[in-house]
Amino acid sequence: MQDFADAPIDWSRVSDFQQAVYLHALGIKPGYKKSYGEIAKAMGLGNEAARAVGVALATNPWPLIVPCHRVVSASDKMTGFSAPGGVRTKTRLLALEGAELISE
Repeated sequence: MQDFADAPIDWSRVSDFQQAVYLHALGIKPGYKKSYGEIAKAMGLGNEAARAVGVALATNPWPLIVPCHRVVSASDKMTGFSAPGGVRTKTRLLALEGAELISE
């Protein structure tokens, strides 16, 4: 599985907060997931910042480089994905990476 964590990125296109969120997303290896709240907590923010993390990921200008599809809800649900195909695409990308997915 291709990992783009070392790809050069022009961070001048995003805010400092977005960059911090994207760097945390880059740290999620293929086949793994983290919740929006886990990223907020790792950034030293409270759980209430999970929504802000989601907003930052929804505006990710590099969706294939910065793997925002690896970020899910606290209950492991596939939520919000702004790329074409939405949640279905997010689920397919995670499945291709071998992530453990919960069927509803």
